[in-house]
Amino acid sequence: MDSTKQLAFIRLIVLVFSVFFTAAILAEGQQTMTLILKSPDFADQGEIPKTLTCDGNDSSPALSWSGLPQNTKSLVLIVDDPDAPDPAKPKMTWVHWVLYNIPPTAAELPRAVAPGDLPAGTRQGKNDWKQAGYRGPCPPIGRHRYFHKLYALDIELPDLHQPDKAQVEKAMAGHIVGQAELVGTYRRQ
Repeated sequence: MDSTKQLAFIRLIVLVFSVFFTAAILAEGQQTMTLILKSPDFADQGEIPKTLTCDGNDSSPALSWSGLPQNTKSLVLIVDDPDAPDPAKPKMTWVHWVLYNIPPTAAELPRAVAPGDLPAGTRQGKNDWKQAGYRGPCPPIGRHRYFHKLYALDIELPDLHQPDKAQVEKAMAGHIVGQAELVGTYRRQ
């Protein structure tokens, strides 16, 4: 084989590998971006119904998800409000709900889910009322945003003994393989 043909062959090999690796990187990136979190109770950026707040039953919203990365071993759900206490002058992020070790076989949480009805193996952390469980929106002033954040992890976390949000975030650092977010809003009348 003369040098011109060898050079053409090498270029072809490099091109094939480049296409293959680019496709693999894109597929991996798409895999982590396909996680979707939604609720039949409110649309993203939409109003959270009064029944799911302190002005109603203080019930957790129904949530469902799809598009988990293949290597998902557990899920974490954190619901928080970065607008506390006043959206015009926020001073802190108020945590409403912390769940971890949700099994990847689960695809939803029903509305008003009771602790005993959580998917098997799911553990609860403490919210900023220093309690395990869901507490709904109850903004003292203005319209607040409530971020429902779902994280897919490549590990199952150890028993953290009712951790707060910061402890769960520390434990899951370096293990997030996908995430999704759903934001609802609420303003008291």
